[in-house]
Amino acid sequence: MKIAVIGQSLFGQEVYCHLRKEGHEVVGVFTVPDKDGKADPLGLEAEKDGVPVFKFPRWRTKGQALPDVVAKYQALGAELNVLPFCSQFIPMEIINAPCHGSIIYHPSLLPRHRGASAINWTLIHGDKKGGFSIFWADDGLDTGDLLLQKECEVLPDDTVSSLYNRFLFPEGVKGMVQAVRLIAEGRAPRLPQPEEGATYEGIQKKETAKINWEQPAEAIHNWIRGNDKVPGAWTEACGQKLTFFNSTLNTVGLVPEGEALPIPGAHRPGLVTKDGLVLFGNDDRMLLVKNIQLEDGKMILASHFFKGADSSVLELTEAELVTAEAVRSAWKRILPNILEVEDSTDFFKSGAASVDVVRLVEEVKELCDGLELENEDVYMATTFRDFIQLLVRKLRGDDKESECVIDYVEKEANRLTIKMPHQLFIGGAFVDAEGDKTYETINPTDGSVGRPHGAASGGAGHHRGSGRRRRLHAGPEDPRGHVHPDLPLLCWLVRQDPGGGWLLLSTRELTQGSTIPINHARPNRNLSLTRKEPIGVCGIVIPWNYPLMMLSWKTAACLAAGNTVVIKPAQVTPLTALKFAELTLKASIPKGVINILPGSGLLVGQRLSDHPDVRKIGFTGSTEVGKHIMKSCALSNVKKVSLELGGKSPLIIFADCDLSKAVQMGMSSVFFNKGENCIAAGRLFVEDSIHDQFVQKVVEEVRKMKIGNPLDRDTTHGPQNHQAHLRKLIEYCQRGVKEGATLVCGGNQVPRPGFFFEPTVFTDVEDHMFIAKEESFGPIMIISRFANGDVDTVLSRANATEFGLASGVFTKDINKALYVSDKLQAGTVFVNTYNKTDVAAPFGGFKQSGFGKDLGEAALNEYLRVKTVTFEY
Repeated sequence: MKIAVIGQSLFGQEVYCHLRKEGHEVVGVFTVPDKDGKADPLGLEAEKDGVPVFKFPRWRTKGQALPDVVAKYQALGAELNVLPFCSQFIPMEIINAPCHGSIIYHPSLLPRHRGASAINWTLIHGDKKGGFSIFWADDGLDTGDLLLQKECEVLPDDTVSSLYNRFLFPEGVKGMVQAVRLIAEGRAPRLPQPEEGATYEGIQKKETAKINWEQPAEAIHNWIRGNDKVPGAWTEACGQKLTFFNSTLNTVGLVPEGEALPIPGAHRPGLVTKDGLVLFGNDDRMLLVKNIQLEDGKMILASHFFKGADSSVLELTEAELVTAEAVRSAWKRILPNILEVEDSTDFFKSGAASVDVVRLVEEVKELCDGLELENEDVYMATTFRDFIQLLVRKLRGDDKESECVIDYVEKEANRLTIKMPHQLFIGGAFVDAEGDKTYETINPTDGSVGRPHGAASGGAGHHRGSGRRRRLHAGPEDPRGHVHPDLPLLCWLVRQDPGGGWLLLSTRELTQGSTIPINHARPNRNLSLTRKEPIGVCGIVIPWNYPLMMLSWKTAACLAAGNTVVIKPAQVTPLTALKFAELTLKASIPKGVINILPGSGLLVGQRLSDHPDVRKIGFTGSTEVGKHIMKSCALSNVKKVSLELGGKSPLIIFADCDLSKAVQMGMSSVFFNKGENCIAAGRLFVEDSIHDQFVQKVVEEVRKMKIGNPLDRDTTHGPQNHQAHLRKLIEYCQRGVKEGATLVCGGNQVPRPGFFFEPTVFTDVEDHMFIAKEESFGPIMIISRFANGDVDTVLSRANATEFGLASGVFTKDINKALYVSDKLQAGTVFVNTYNKTDVAAPFGGFKQSGFGKDLGEAALNEYLRVKTVTFEY
């Protein structure tokens, strides 16, 4: 039979695979659009087989089917629609189109629990029987005729996951295949659903999952297990929202002794015992909860609710590393769809089910000399890194996992709740600033004020003492305050940047010294060698335009060279660095290796430059501030300094270029990241014969740009970073007009909330003008003509600046490209491209654009010192 599969998830994937094994022809698969860049498993499987895959975001609008969607569907000629798990509303024009109609899977014994969250409601209502139905699809009300039903017993402690994994998933797949077989054989029944016993409950949501304490213990247990794992049953206690998981009525032998947990509205206070949290219904019966999720998202053992925690991360011995790799192999066997088990691999997000938990527990028992894990241990440590930490603690007899308490700021974005730390990060802990000093950040999209962030003061450096002397390997404290370069940490750092494998492979070579032949003074002979050593404590000051990329560029090289680091993010963009700090805890980076101090550059940046224990400053920012930092570093302790400063990068476009590409890359060279780009082309020189055509095409492209919220996927131009910068851009354009340049388009603030500025184009810009010489750091294209064929004159004009960060040239003439790239006075020259940087290629400027390099082998050298050792023998 020709079948169209409409649905999603692993369940849909399994049904699709089994239908093909049965010999049916799947003519098309209709699944949901990719989420966060990841395709649904059903679509992935079909693409492997060469089956047409469609990812319509919707099938209808305003109640009417979309004609182009219907047309694409009808072109396939399906004889039956199979909907194994479908969250989209499919119009009746599609449902009724095939000659055999459409069938759909529902995880309940219809007509009971029509609607969404059917499995949840089976448990919430305490049903003793559960199961699934396959019915002839209707208009989305789950009222169509029944084709097939199968039931199972619901166990007292079943959860949504256990019921689904034990019966509804495996038997449901078989049921769908059986239903199709009956249709193909002409034996499929159509049994009208009875209305007797029919129920309809809405989808369970977090806001409606609050526990009602005025009911018996069994009803409370059913409510908790019915909401486990999503959305989670919760209550308010101890001044926060607590969500309960893993509930059981099996309290045989449980002694209700422990510390009282007052719960508003509960019949009696809960009790935190060694076995978990004991709760009471209004019938005085008990239930036991094993896991609690705190308001900040952290999942803990309920028995640990009142216990203090230590945030240390274990360093593994050689033997433990061998065990870890053996366990990694076990994960690979259990998770066949995962190519590599990384430290961040999540057991359940990678497709594991409850049966896999049992298998993992058994494999660990064999690998670890009979070590007995509980199934709950796997649920408490779902990533490979956390699982190994838990396992080693148990092997050592110390499984009291510590946690770092983080006070989060929450932000809703794209239907996600994003949690961000906001305090200082010092010595492996988030702490308030001295005197509880804070400052506010502004959301550039709408101008709203965010939650205050910790502001480090001029004395913040004094907090770093103990952390600075920590080494990544166990051993005595090292007064030089550096960490050893041969680290698993390095592997983690390098994996964060695609294309960074070269660094992982070659760091040892790049940080090793060499032997040098020197003159022999007779009668003795001599041997001289060099060693590359870490500098010590490094200060990194990063700008606001690329808060994560700049942090990554500098921090990776700094730590790979073996140093510790204090990072000062830009005052207006602290959240990225603080989130990075949180991730370093999860990445097992020891305390004190990485420290984050948000706050004012005048206070924190100055303190780092002046501090006698800081031996290196890496700075990216304005030339004016860079000069001040260089002076402070000289006066304090002659610190090593690398500076990546301002730019006015020339881009020369010759008439013999690929004009379409030159327009495309010219747009990118200026408007990428709203012009807030250190290497942005600050001035375009366009050869006279193509000048007008180039400008015309650029203006056409500018008018296509969508200005809006950067979180919207179709936005091409977001807000400027902050209000002061927006004002500067307005004044910059006003000055350009006043001096006689032609404003072709843009030049104004966009009339909407937030700090939006129009993409702007100036022509007829002459060399003496302010906008020809000064950097705008915004979405402003500065275009100047040059005479046809006059290569040397345009080179002279391009080099007539004190900046030398980047440059570019577009031409099809290889001789001209080489000549121009040789003559341009800039640290980077792009030929027939722009903005193309790579982790392996050094990046840095000439002249007043600074000195020193990020990226490549040269970046490591910025954070190393060379020692010469000479022997006489």
